[in-house]
Amino acid sequence: MPVVAVVNRKGGSGKSTLATHLAAHCANRGIPVMLGDVDRQQSTLTWLRLRSTQTLPRQRAPITSWVVDARNVLRPPTGIRHLILDTPGGLKDSDLARVVMAADAIVMPLCDSVFDRDSAAQCHAELMNLPRVASGRCKLAVVGMRVDARTKAGDVLRQWADDRGLPFLGVLRDTQAYVRCIEHGLTLFDLPPSKAEADMQQWAPILDWLEPVFLNPAPVSSPEDMPLQPVRPIATADSPRPTATARATTRHGGSAEESASRLAAHMDELRHKPRLASAAAPVRRGAWWQDLLSLPRFLQRNP
Repeated sequence: MPVVAVVNRKGGSGKSTLATHLAAHCANRGIPVMLGDVDRQQSTLTWLRLRSTQTLPRQRAPITSWVVDARNVLRPPTGIRHLILDTPGGLKDSDLARVVMAADAIVMPLCDSVFDRDSAAQCHAELMNLPRVASGRCKLAVVGMRVDARTKAGDVLRQWADDRGLPFLGVLRDTQAYVRCIEHGLTLFDLPPSKAEADMQQWAPILDWLEPVFLNPAPVSSPEDMPLQPVRPIATADSPRPTATARATTRHGGSAEESASRLAAHMDELRHKPRLASAAAPVRRGAWWQDLLSLPRFLQRNP
């Protein structure tokens, strides 16, 4: 199941606007989607309540709410194919790591102010220290938010992303259309095309970048996919055969001295023989499970 997280440590950067629009985009394509709200303010939950009062075309898939907290250990309901996570401001340390371990892609909204850029730089530095982001298993890109086309804010944000080697997916303009839509539980994707044509052009590169994630999420290894390591070497055709002396220890009969000698040899063999792994002991199947150890069940993706 593809998981896209909207992350920025700075509050008021437009995370909920991005998350709700991404969820509506999936729903308008007929894809069942879950909007997970990690933020204590539960902004997206309020938006979904407002959306439930609207009359929308029947062909649009539902957007399911999911309030994510430490006590919620339920997996996403059956039938959900996409998950969009709206995260709170100040997300860092283990909380940020858990979100990253669940995500296939992270979109970072960024406004043009020295405070926003400084906060985003700290968040980016912490993200790059996490293996999933550093290795590219979790994609990361930047979107400029509330950008006035009459200013050079878009160029400043693009340069900020370029300096850090991050994909810059473009900007979303500063318009009251977003505010009015959110207040009624809608998005620009719910408006007639003629009323949001310019904005849809700005959304195009964002959706193009996310399309491979929506279609082909990064696989999560399952125990069945990972080969078990044998507890002892497997004999091959070139392996040396047991010597006659070793085979002789398995025969019965002979003198008491021979029996005692065979018993001593047998006990010595048992002491040096590799022990079989216990059925209850965990078997290391690769580095994939290290990410899952710190990940609570409510953020684990289904393979």
